[in-house]
Amino acid sequence: MAITNETLEMEWTPAALEARFGAIPLWRIVTDPPPGSATEEDVDDLFNRSKTLCELVDGVLVRKTVGSYESYLGGELFRLISNFIHGKKLGWALPADGMLRLWPGAVRIPHACFISIDQTPDGKFPRGQRIADLFPDLAVEVLSPSNTPQEMADKLADYFQSGTRLVWLIDPATKSAEVHTAVDQKRVVPPNGVLIGEPVLPGLEIRLTDIFEGESPTG
Repeated sequence: MAITNETLEMEWTPAALEARFGAIPLWRIVTDPPPGSATEEDVDDLFNRSKTLCELVDGVLVRKTVGSYESYLGGELFRLISNFIHGKKLGWALPADGMLRLWPGAVRIPHACFISIDQTPDGKFPRGQRIADLFPDLAVEVLSPSNTPQEMADKLADYFQSGTRLVWLIDPATKSAEVHTAVDQKRVVPPNGVLIGEPVLPGLEIRLTDIFEGESPTG
């Protein structure tokens, strides 16, 4: 969602933040700089100072939920995607600290993602940028208890507006997933189901049981 004059001028009270993001825990909202005034430079500065990952939404810094368990699941999906594309010159896989500028003033950080080589004219990943001017062709988000339905709906809208073609929402609570190919097009993958990479990565198949059963070293 692009920043408008209305969002810049509004007073970001707790009630206004809840209206915008849903019942999000207030600890996830950065108050310095004040909500509504944050910039991409603040995203970079906060990471450099404290290694805190924040998304930038309507001038508000929202702390990324990357608990240990969510990080593990995101890491497994990053590994499987990375292994699939290795040596095929299809593009790049990014883990959970890959900051992406969907458009000026909108920074998102998937738990894992794939970026097609077609996004770069020279076929090389851009260097020297803390926040890459790229969008995820495939974005993976691992839900945590502090995520709200409104927050995730807004995130989906931002991804597809930027050019994303596929989003996987992984739900650890139910060990299931939602596969989105558009804001209003989704299918539910049950715990014994398979994540399919089409239309972004044809041939990629990831069984949810392989991810969740791997929680135990003997799984």
